[in-house]
Amino acid sequence: MFCEKVGKDCYAETDLEFLVNISNILSHSEDIHQEIENLLGQLCRFLQAQYSMMTIVDFNQDRIMTSAAYGLTKEEMGRGIYKVGEGIIGKVVESGQPVIIPDISKDSAFLNKTGIKQRRGKITAFLCIPIVMKNEIIGTLSIHKMHHYDINFSHEIKFLNIIGSLIGKNVSIRRKHIEELEELRKENLRLKSDKPFKPDNIIGNSSLMHDLYQLIERVSPTNSTVMIRGESGVGKELIAEAIHKASTRNTKPFVKVNCSALPENLIESELFGHEKGSFTGAIASHTGKFEQANGGTIFLDEIGDVPLSIQVKLLRVLQQKQIERVGSNKTINVDVRIITATNRDLEEMIKNNTFREDFYYRINVFPIYVPALRERRADIPILIDHFIQKLNKQNNMTVKRITGGALDMLMMYSWAGNIRELENVIERAMILTTDNVIHSYNLPPSLQTGVSSNTVDKGSLELVLGKVEKQMIIDALIVCSGNISQAAVQLGITERIMGLRIKKYNIHVANYKNLTNEPN
Repeated sequence: MFCEKVGKDCYAETDLEFLVNISNILSHSEDIHQEIENLLGQLCRFLQAQYSMMTIVDFNQDRIMTSAAYGLTKEEMGRGIYKVGEGIIGKVVESGQPVIIPDISKDSAFLNKTGIKQRRGKITAFLCIPIVMKNEIIGTLSIHKMHHYDINFSHEIKFLNIIGSLIGKNVSIRRKHIEELEELRKENLRLKSDKPFKPDNIIGNSSLMHDLYQLIERVSPTNSTVMIRGESGVGKELIAEAIHKASTRNTKPFVKVNCSALPENLIESELFGHEKGSFTGAIASHTGKFEQANGGTIFLDEIGDVPLSIQVKLLRVLQQKQIERVGSNKTINVDVRIITATNRDLEEMIKNNTFREDFYYRINVFPIYVPALRERRADIPILIDHFIQKLNKQNNMTVKRITGGALDMLMMYSWAGNIRELENVIERAMILTTDNVIHSYNLPPSLQTGVSSNTVDKGSLELVLGKVEKQMIIDALIVCSGNISQAAVQLGITERIMGLRIKKYNIHVANYKNLTNEPN
């Protein structure tokens, strides 16, 4: 159409008609999947392009999949799978910026994974834009267009951006559906598995530890923020590492930060990075821990020691997934799962205005409590065996075992320092032994005089022995998958006595029917 006012061709009317038609298709469609392919076909005809593709980002699988296309066969679509940063499509997802390749035959970055054949004597351009929904890149929209040299693609890019905005909601719904199917598949595999989940970096077969393993298994596949709570020395860092290893981020970085070890004036720079010259001593730019952990997991240990000013900045990361380096106004997007840990009473700190309540609720989405060693004494023997093997190898020793008397003392001690203290005690005893056997006299005096040092459980002897007996019965039931007869044989008692003990301690045998023991 010729416009007399501007004295040249005017496409405003045809452009508007096309967009109104596309909007009607999306708003009145009953089968949106079929209409997306129809839409891509109309887009190609309107822009005189030969092919069009829509991809969806699946961050759980770290891949970008071709979801709909015009001009491609199903086989060609099936080959269109990319990693973030791979090829032109991967770079568009990574950068969030449109890319124009005027001639795909002369650009090595264009991978042509779908295998589209180019026509002889024709120049093919590739135009790709990101599809953005709520400040998140959820897919791409692209076309292949044959052309002559010196063509301006601004009109095509404008329309791709408009169409991308119109179909963004549909892409978001599709991606959610894909993620739900993947979660169902994983859940199905988990239910079919005979063996209960157990992290390979954690030692323990007590009932409390099996409860802990189930929590790790449930939360690991998600992106939920986790807070690990427990006394010092219980192994909170190992729990965080187990969650990362069992997650879909396990191929990405696992970055650990001890917040209590960082001076207040340096913690912001360490977490978020800084630019050169932003403060005295900043002689070069520095990448912070959040950028280092991008795509993976960051573990913030001793979160209760983080200053209030930094809690505000961490709150922004949790809410918006964005950071700014010290000395810079540039916003950096980060995709990081946050796991925190503390042994402090955060609730009391909130009352004393030393910890932000809004920050507390954002990090306490999925709390995990790690039991103290005195709460799972039945794990002490296997922990001792593990430390003996580990320290033998580490220190070039040949210690073979621990005596019954020494083991009894370790079982009765109240372990204020938990597993860390137990390992230190075993290492000291291994150094002191002269016959490759750990004796009671090789143990520290504090263990040998437990009553005077107030480290023995308070209560009568019958009460203390009852706790140990109950835990041994539970562990035998776990090993025998809830079979009372087999558990009785393992403990060296009759089935009748076993039944009386089960009744005495109110043990629910059904809870252990589907559990199996896994050697450490």
